Amino acid sequence: MTSETTNLPTSEQIRRAPKVLLHDHLDGGLRPGTVVDLARETGYAGLPETDPEKLGIWFREAADSGSLERYLETFAHTCAVMQTRQALTRVAAECAEDLAADGVVYAEVRYAPEQHLEAGLTLEEVVEAVNDGFREGERRAKANGHRIRVGALLTAMRHAARALEIAELANRYRDFGVVGFDIAGAEAGYPPTRHLDAFEYLKRENNHFTIHAGEAFGLPSIWQALQWCGADRLGHGVRIIDDIEVAEDGSVKLGRLASYVRDKRIPLEMCPTSNLQTGAADSYAQHPIGLLRRLQFRLTVNTDNRLMSGTNMSREFEHLVKTFRYTLDDMQWFTVNAMKSAFIPFDERLAMINDVIKPEYAALRAEWLFRHAGTTPIVNSGSDAV
Repeated sequence: MTSETTNLPTSEQIRRAPKVLLHDHLDGGLRPGTVVDLARETGYAGLPETDPEKLGIWFREAADSGSLERYLETFAHTCAVMQTRQALTRVAAECAEDLAADGVVYAEVRYAPEQHLEAGLTLEEVVEAVNDGFREGERRAKANGHRIRVGALLTAMRHAARALEIAELANRYRDFGVVGFDIAGAEAGYPPTRHLDAFEYLKRENNHFTIHAGEAFGLPSIWQALQWCGADRLGHGVRIIDDIEVAEDGSVKLGRLASYVRDKRIPLEMCPTSNLQTGAADSYAQHPIGLLRRLQFRLTVNTDNRLMSGTNMSREFEHLVKTFRYTLDDMQWFTVNAMKSAFIPFDERLAMINDVIKPEYAALRAEWLFRHAGTTPIVNSGSDAV
């Protein structure tokens, strides 16, 4: 945890620190310039702005409404330009590049294949195009001196009726770049229990899934996602705070659902900036992540939609460092939590933690140590002194 005597990480250190991202939407992270290019190439005339800079501002302002439903409307434009194989591959490649440049070493990026069929692609062609893009982005990142591994999460829309079909698709591609399944969309009126057949199928197949729950809707959404559907992780889960009482003297009492979530170490995919935009939290200081961190819930930090929120992982951590005085130790805690909760095999998660995340955080702390002490490392002169 933090202490008054520990320096806070700088913006440059935050950017360089290895980060793990579990909740990022492909159609919510396009570069504004790419949206403009693809609209021109595909003949889409519905953009509110054709200047990339102005378009980026429009997306952020339109999303900053306090309403999840209004926030989701912005995706009509990005999905409209993501209907061809070339567009999907380009967007996925640029996603991997952008994340790697921001210090992300592992990411699970989600998208809904059913939203990319308007130009005649099949579900399989959509998945293969995105997978090809991620692999290309990984290669480009490596050529630029960055390392990243990207896995895909296939999302079904909770207001539609294709969840089982998408779950079966995720299972067919589970050894070819797809690491799990998700449902997304407006929570109110569309409980996860509408898609029980998909979740029961995935459990029978020993596959992984996360569920958007506890973002715009309350505890019943979280309870159903866990106890009826059996989710491995909760997308957002921010409303778990409603089951926690904080007394005037600062003592805390957890309800049974909150206790279950903490005791079972169920990962919460927190997205602070997005939560402010959709009204799930009023400010960074009031975001439940502060209390949940103190209570040792299994928390992870995520971007949700980088275009709409004008954010990336470094900016999310900068907000948390400024608000809660988090240190590199806190950042490592969040990052290890995320890697522990990833949908790849245990030995691969462990290798990423021990061989990448912990050594690189140790190196960043060593930099601070020597800078703080005003000294330089002592070069071994050949003696036996240590």
